[in-house]
Amino acid sequence: MSEQAERARKTAEGLVYLTGFGNEHSSEAVPGALPIARNSPQIAPLGLYAEQLSGSAFTEPRAHNRRSWLYRIRPSAAHPPFTRIDNGALRSAPFTESVADPNRLRWNPLPDPAPGTDFVAGLWTLGGNGDVSQRSGMAIHLYAANASMTDRVFSDSDGELLIVPERGGLLLRTEFGLLRAEPGHVALVPRGVRFRVELLDADARGYVCENYGRPFELPDLGPIGANGLAAARDFQAPVAAYEDVETPVEVINKFCGNLWAATYDHSPLDVVAWHGTHVPYVYDLRRFNVLGTISYDHPDPSIFTVLTSPSDTPGLAGVDFVVFAPRWLVGEDTFRPPYFHRNVMSEYMGLIEGAYDAKAEGFVPGGGSLHNMMSAHGPDRETFDRASAAELKPQKIDDGLAFMFETRWPITATAQAAGAEHLQRGYDDVWQGLQRHFRA
Repeated sequence: MSEQAERARKTAEGLVYLTGFGNEHSSEAVPGALPIARNSPQIAPLGLYAEQLSGSAFTEPRAHNRRSWLYRIRPSAAHPPFTRIDNGALRSAPFTESVADPNRLRWNPLPDPAPGTDFVAGLWTLGGNGDVSQRSGMAIHLYAANASMTDRVFSDSDGELLIVPERGGLLLRTEFGLLRAEPGHVALVPRGVRFRVELLDADARGYVCENYGRPFELPDLGPIGANGLAAARDFQAPVAAYEDVETPVEVINKFCGNLWAATYDHSPLDVVAWHGTHVPYVYDLRRFNVLGTISYDHPDPSIFTVLTSPSDTPGLAGVDFVVFAPRWLVGEDTFRPPYFHRNVMSEYMGLIEGAYDAKAEGFVPGGGSLHNMMSAHGPDRETFDRASAAELKPQKIDDGLAFMFETRWPITATAQAAGAEHLQRGYDDVWQGLQRHFRA
């Protein structure tokens, strides 16, 4: 581990947080920095600039309105022009360089990056749907990095970023403060929020869901009642922490699918105090309260939804984030792994650690599979044979942590994903050998 990573880990270990998803949070790094009883006084406290960051339209319903007031050393407006820079392996919707594929696809982990690759340089787009300029749809990215971002800051005007570490911890320095995200956590960075990623280990790898549509929210619980799934209080927001740096910093902005950069003469992570609802979070997936059957049948995977981005059709998500966390299986006369199915939704699955209970081999941490809408999928032959003959005593599933990005529209793979060397060409073979057992 480098000296820089050791410093970052020491910083990360001492972090404290505010708690509660969707709360009206407030925090100040210096006492007296937050104005009282108003947002934009004639003269802001401590010589700071007041600035509102809106993640929703001003007139959206209160329950959906996302905005925060920031009190910063320099206003965001004080910057030179942005110029286009190379997108690297980052792509955005609409994905027109290839066609949507009905075949089942699976990838091994990304190859190790070249030395000196940071989080932004290590982003690699697998695919997605919708139209980034219309704020609809989503994109799936992977990242592989072996260097911290130095004198660089990133923001995404196109959507919010749900970061899912698989290997190596991350320290996210945001405008709102610091977040620590280790494998088994997810970090949610809202649209437009600037941040820098520092590595807590020698390298890092993981997944990113870029949500172009409505911001993620906790799903309604319906007949479940008042409790269950992800608890709002388990989401952790940062406390204010600012950088007072008067040296050049490259600020990279993803805007309408392209990367733009400007060199500021100061750090834009200079927010001394803030309050509002448009804030970043980190969440420990092992705190998810799994609900399931205590009688028979495997429940639909919607019961594992952590966050959802609603669409204009009730119950039909632009994108859901689903986790298959440790749980007990006790169903009687039940095929316990996920059943064979075809789905109107499209599913991208990733594996954070261990093994997934529907796949015996080939689905490894850092890899992923894509089952587009109505593609037939389910347990592989080895899993089917084993589960069909298993003694149905209570069983604890705690040797893996998998997740799914599920979306209403087909996912079109990028050309680089469709032709990648780490694409598993023989994925269909896992279902070969399923025997005919029909007896009239």
